[in-house]
Amino acid sequence: MKKPFVTQQQIERITNEYPTPFHIYDEKGIRENARLLHKAFSWNKGFKEYFAVKATPNPFIMQILKEEGCGMDCSSYTELLLSDAAGIAGKDIMFSSNVTPPEDYLLAHKLGAVINLDDVTHIPFLEELCGIPETISCRFNPGGAFAIDNAIMDTPGEAKYGFTREQLTEGFKLLMSKGARNFGLHSFLASNTTANEYYPVLAQILFETAVELHRETGAKITFINLSGGVGIPYRPEQHKTDILTVGEGVRKAFESVLVPAGMEDVAIYTELGRFMLGPYGALITTAIHEKHIYKEYIGVDACAANLIRPAMYGAYHHITVLGKESEPCDHVYDITGGLCENNDKFAINRHLPEIQKGDFLYIHDTGAHGSAMGYNYNGKLRSAELLLREDGSVSLIRRAETPDDYFATFDFSGLFN
Repeated sequence: MKKPFVTQQQIERITNEYPTPFHIYDEKGIRENARLLHKAFSWNKGFKEYFAVKATPNPFIMQILKEEGCGMDCSSYTELLLSDAAGIAGKDIMFSSNVTPPEDYLLAHKLGAVINLDDVTHIPFLEELCGIPETISCRFNPGGAFAIDNAIMDTPGEAKYGFTREQLTEGFKLLMSKGARNFGLHSFLASNTTANEYYPVLAQILFETAVELHRETGAKITFINLSGGVGIPYRPEQHKTDILTVGEGVRKAFESVLVPAGMEDVAIYTELGRFMLGPYGALITTAIHEKHIYKEYIGVDACAANLIRPAMYGAYHHITVLGKESEPCDHVYDITGGLCENNDKFAINRHLPEIQKGDFLYIHDTGAHGSAMGYNYNGKLRSAELLLREDGSVSLIRRAETPDDYFATFDFSGLFN
């Protein structure tokens, strides 16, 4: 079973100051996991994790990861600003975007970020804007379907991202002619997989491609970015990624492909989000209503505006009723929010202990793509974010929105004249 990182007693104390709903993050778990990742890739002297800011765009979380040696993977103008505000700039930022507005490239260039180009047509676009930097990266899309042991993991050929193989050769040559000297190669071929084989198989593809590109163009490839895609077990019965096994698998591919080609100084980068933060965040919500019609419903004070993944994807998030961890799960409920949408449900036909009004529900694994995907439909306001510090204290790291925030972007002057 999944175990919460806070207890009912802790939440009772916390809610004396911060009402539910709120997202809460576990600093101790975040730091331990970051250190484990670095241990897994310690064999590569240039290894760096660029945390995917889109997963949890909070400067307090970013600062923790910065202290653990991580850079930031940004994909928009505002994420670049967040990184800069958190004291992260230069080569500690990887800028990977698509359909990129000119102002985004200009800010990335100003901050000295490593730019990862998504398309061959972006080369003249970037050159006209601010010139081609000496260090640059290109995103590879091999097309077709990506499979491990004949199991289809994803279909890159259907994705909008990246260069084709032929465009990589063309792009590297063009970039070299315009002053690029150090190259990176990047690819993302599967999402949220806990298969230990994913990164090693992806690494093999990228390493072989890097060797080919070096031979074809003479380009000096200084880093290979495995991007993200390493997932977490949302369901209790799912196995967890063994990141130490993953790191060893990538090492073997590195030594079998890059070392014989004389490319043993290539640095390995990752851009993990869900793996870094997912299990170390939870949405805490209170049961405020019960309804008995054709099904049994428990209404909570959170809604899809606080966690949209179940409504958007039908995604599973485990739920613990705090204080009732040892009670039998002999009731079947739909757990619902209050939006005027019937898909505003955190769980459907879920077996849980008997829930009474006032019970706290701990919704697991919201540390990544949880609060980050919040929105204001029905005029719902996004909830606070809290940090459970290593010493057991709690800090407010983002306050809850207020109606003033909701109205702040309106200008009512002259509306009723």
